[in-house]
Amino acid sequence: MTAAAGNAPIILTLPDGSSREYLGTVTAAEVAADIGPGLAKAALAGEVDGALVDLDLPITESCQFRLITTRDENEALELIRHDAAHILAMAVQELFPGTQVTIGPVIDDGFYYDFAREEPFSLEDLDKIEQKMKEIVKRDVPTRREVWDRDEAADHFLEMGETYKAELIRDLPAGEEIRVYHHGDWHDLCRGPHLMSSGKIGSAFKLTKLAGAYWRGDAKNAQLQRIYGTAWRDKKELKAYLTRIEEAEKRDHRKLGKEMDLFHIQEEAVGMVFWHPKGWSLYQEVEQYIRRAQRERGYQEVRTPQLIDRKLWEASGHWDKFRENMFTSNADEKDLALKPMNCPAHIEIFKQGLKSYRELPLRMAEFGCCHRYEPSGALHGLMRVRGFTQDDAHIFCTEEQILSETKEFVDFLFSVYRDFGFEEVRVKFSDRPDVRAGSDDIWDRAEDSLRGALEQTGLEFEMNPGEGAFYGPKLEFVLRDAIGRDWQCGTLQLDFVVPGRLGAEYVGEDNDRHTPVMLHRAIFGSFERWIGILIENFAGRFPLWLAPTQAVVTTIVSDADEYATALAEKLKARGIRVGLDTRNEKINYKVREHSHAKIPFILVAGRREADEGTIAVRRLGSKEQQVLTIDEVVDMLTAEATAPDVARQQSA
Repeated sequence: MTAAAGNAPIILTLPDGSSREYLGTVTAAEVAADIGPGLAKAALAGEVDGALVDLDLPITESCQFRLITTRDENEALELIRHDAAHILAMAVQELFPGTQVTIGPVIDDGFYYDFAREEPFSLEDLDKIEQKMKEIVKRDVPTRREVWDRDEAADHFLEMGETYKAELIRDLPAGEEIRVYHHGDWHDLCRGPHLMSSGKIGSAFKLTKLAGAYWRGDAKNAQLQRIYGTAWRDKKELKAYLTRIEEAEKRDHRKLGKEMDLFHIQEEAVGMVFWHPKGWSLYQEVEQYIRRAQRERGYQEVRTPQLIDRKLWEASGHWDKFRENMFTSNADEKDLALKPMNCPAHIEIFKQGLKSYRELPLRMAEFGCCHRYEPSGALHGLMRVRGFTQDDAHIFCTEEQILSETKEFVDFLFSVYRDFGFEEVRVKFSDRPDVRAGSDDIWDRAEDSLRGALEQTGLEFEMNPGEGAFYGPKLEFVLRDAIGRDWQCGTLQLDFVVPGRLGAEYVGEDNDRHTPVMLHRAIFGSFERWIGILIENFAGRFPLWLAPTQAVVTTIVSDADEYATALAEKLKARGIRVGLDTRNEKINYKVREHSHAKIPFILVAGRREADEGTIAVRRLGSKEQQVLTIDEVVDMLTAEATAPDVARQQSA
């Protein structure tokens, strides 16, 4: 549309660089229709200067503009799931009058809604609610947006009996614009945007589970009932997701940890891990690997106290920013805290004796046992605990060394991930959070330095706004596991703040004293979570170098007991973690039992093997059986059980 003379047109600049001009206001729906009927049908929302907007929202100024369709995966999924949450709440209130709605956000892979209802929902209720949602979608209920006064909105929801919703509105600032979205006669407080009608959601959704939740996440508040669901762009995506979830349940590290006798957690030590011998063997193998790797990269290992005086945490800024997550104690009339992280203690070691710039970079590592108070509802096996050990290190360096140390760390991290079988890794750049220490000038320098160093590595990265540490920006490394799930593990955080707060200094080339830059880094994150990820990634079928029990020697007849025992001892002498099974059980039973325990090699000895000096070798997952000599078996297992870093050194 061309502007008439004398009128200032609204110019919409499209992603391909072209533009469209309109007189007066225009909506995204009108732009879509103007471009073509196919796009008008496919459009889900508009994007104005980077912000998603409803299709019918008037656009009053020139802007960067694009239309969102199902081809825009991230935006489309957010819109579909946002609407699905509303339709879930609508279905619940149609089926169960008197139920109060609270909050219903979009989450990774789906959505949920929290409800206040005296009678608990059942799994049968989930089926009914899902069917009601399908009815509402089929009715293609239109969506309508209204803007209300805050007090008017609060009074309205209170009159409806929606006390939780009224409380949310009352907590908003006076004069705040309140958006209310109507889906037919049902309506809810929401920031939007939403699809134009319920039919746009499609049929690729499913309710997945029930859970308990506290109002606003506070255990002191009323307990609510949470219904989770998932929604996708089409049924193919939904089916792939449900298959992935089914596979994830089979791989659940808590289930496998029990079956494989690796660890347990009990009420007497909430959020703390009891490692069993087999689990501790796995833990030690992981620890020894990263210890060797860090030593090769020039790290010095240290050990610092568990309980540290409150004064140090106040000086570092952690007491103010992290106090609610710290376990505290009192002794000698002093407030003490179990350390939730290692960095202040490492600075105290750095301060012992004045350092020269010639000693930098100084790479200080610790397998530091830390404790953080996590709400009981957030705990999840090894993935979320209260007591954990970090593969933590801090690099003290000059500002000029940020680039080289960042590149060195990134190379280190990727080499470690490859050794554990992870090839796909994404990088996120997290910038300044709302609550932070240090001036804006310091944050500008820190963000520019870290971003510049990251760009020098040549790695692609995505922004993660506002998710930096309170003392500096950070890089987050997200790996993808065998069934396509993402796990954020490694981090590199650039800190211009805490070393100065604690008085760390070095003598520079100019003979003046300077504050070192500190790079906080971790590759695994914590041993507990890393091992949980490994259990699920490998479904308990670890590569031989990691397997808690690498082989078991088992007998067919008692005549072979002595022969089997001698083989087991020979393997132990070569460093193989081997078990011996001479029970008076049928061999098929033994093989089935050890296979279920996911032992990589089952070595079977009968009378013939004992006479011929051979052994029958069964590899986990293979139906074939090899018959090898004793020396061949010992050499094969010794070679295959060698950790990848050690194997590289041996072949160098």
